[in-house]
Amino acid sequence: MSASEITLFLVGLSIILLFARGFGELLRLIKQPIVIGEIIAGIALGPTIFGYIFPGAFNKLFVESESISIALHAITLLGIVMLLLVSGIEIDLSLLIRQSKKALLISVLGVAFPFILGFTFAYLFPHKFDILNYEDRLIYALFIGTALSITALPVVARTLMDLNIFKSEIGFSIITSAMFNDLVGWIIFSIILGMLGTNIGHGMSVGNLVVLLFAFIIVSLVFLRKIFDYILGFAKKYLSNPGGILNIIFIIGFSAAAFTEYIGIHAIFGAFIIGIAIGDSVHLTEDVREIINQFVTNIFAPLFFVSIGLRINFIQNFDPALVIILLVLSVAGKVFGSTLGAKLGGFDKYDSWTIGFGLNTHGTIELVLGTVAYEAGLINEKVFVALIIMALTTTLTSAPLMSYFIKKSKFRFTLPGILRKDAVFISDDSVAGKKDLIEKLTSVAAEIHGLNKDEIFNEVWKREESLSTGLENHLALPHARCDVKNPVAALAVHKKGIDFDSIDGKPSRLIILLITPKDKPELQLELLSAIARKLGKSDIIDYIAGLNSKEEIIKTINRLFAS
Repeated sequence: MSASEITLFLVGLSIILLFARGFGELLRLIKQPIVIGEIIAGIALGPTIFGYIFPGAFNKLFVESESISIALHAITLLGIVMLLLVSGIEIDLSLLIRQSKKALLISVLGVAFPFILGFTFAYLFPHKFDILNYEDRLIYALFIGTALSITALPVVARTLMDLNIFKSEIGFSIITSAMFNDLVGWIIFSIILGMLGTNIGHGMSVGNLVVLLFAFIIVSLVFLRKIFDYILGFAKKYLSNPGGILNIIFIIGFSAAAFTEYIGIHAIFGAFIIGIAIGDSVHLTEDVREIINQFVTNIFAPLFFVSIGLRINFIQNFDPALVIILLVLSVAGKVFGSTLGAKLGGFDKYDSWTIGFGLNTHGTIELVLGTVAYEAGLINEKVFVALIIMALTTTLTSAPLMSYFIKKSKFRFTLPGILRKDAVFISDDSVAGKKDLIEKLTSVAAEIHGLNKDEIFNEVWKREESLSTGLENHLALPHARCDVKNPVAALAVHKKGIDFDSIDGKPSRLIILLITPKDKPELQLELLSAIARKLGKSDIIDYIAGLNSKEEIIKTINRLFAS
């Protein structure tokens, strides 16, 4: 490049990073992934806005010089390779193995449903995607199915952290399923690129390419990861730290990317698989991971995401019908498939929907896949724009929808969520004492929920004899942990009050029986604490004790817990 081209190139990079950071921070302020801001920055800088208003300046900075265009393409390719290397490092192989049973079921259905739906629709109606050459529709249908199947692991991980469920059972299931999704998706996509023939060199057939692809995965994840662990250990011991380890990681990553590109599979797949193998090393400490992550996600990844908007005019190539088709296929396939897999895996209704919408986050990986397909000539501008908008929409909506179902799930395990109207009764003087009252409460609960009333009563009374459950301010909470799947509650109101050996010596007028699963001790503590906090005041209990109908009691409790 000439001196003026170098100047323009560096000015262009500075502007890209400035816009990426500015828009990224704006999106972060409204609690959205920074990557969305970076894509919006690209749209603002590209032919859609800046190029439309100032075409001369846009062409000068990004289009006019072939040398600048090549340099920008090279540096964005570097950004993709490094991003996939980091994504691979973030995959915990041991977690993948430990959680494989549930995650595999969720992932298989979460991949199969959108893949079949996307493939079938694209194959039967290729004209909807501007495919007029019927000879290409098989490859194209495979791509659409794959594009709808993939989940964006980095965005999912960030969303789970924001919702504070990353280390929960749901979080582990989502993240491990997303790992399987990514792995399967990239394998299929690499095969598609091989079928296109755009990357195949050396006369290799598609069949041989597939065999070599799986050989590379197995060798990398089974054998090479042990060698990498030894190499990183050597670097940690004898080379400068952390510079030596960082250097070794990128040498290995770039070498693997070069190998897969050479054999006819895109470079990003090699970086991704080797990232998984390297990420399993015990010598890759959290501080080194953080350095790599910060370096890539704040410098090189933004260059790639902004470059997406620099390529195409999003307004001219916006096809509402195509966007709606992709969104409907994505939600119908991915959400339904993943939710069904979670349900069959043992999760309840609300948790299953949480997992379904969590895995419908396409985001980062979708953008990479779409860009590579566009560069390979597999899709045109309209389909590329529709894929980007679909990815942005699912990313923007996944967190709010997950949050909604998480709240629904939590509500199930509050008193209003588990207390049925027929488990409420207003007691009279015929009840002889607390043992008689507890026996009546356990009988009501057992009859409603199909439980053994003698077993329930024995557990509750054993607990009551060891330590009275009478609290202050006329409240008593007899409870026990039993062999039940979900918590059970029954409630009695005693107008005059009954002796429960309360802390303050006052008779208990509001008595709530609580039965919780044996395998969830923390749930019992949460429920008892919430009930005592919401209902443990004299004026509240006096008010409830003065009510004369079950409906009024239930409405009052619902209102108190909603406040």
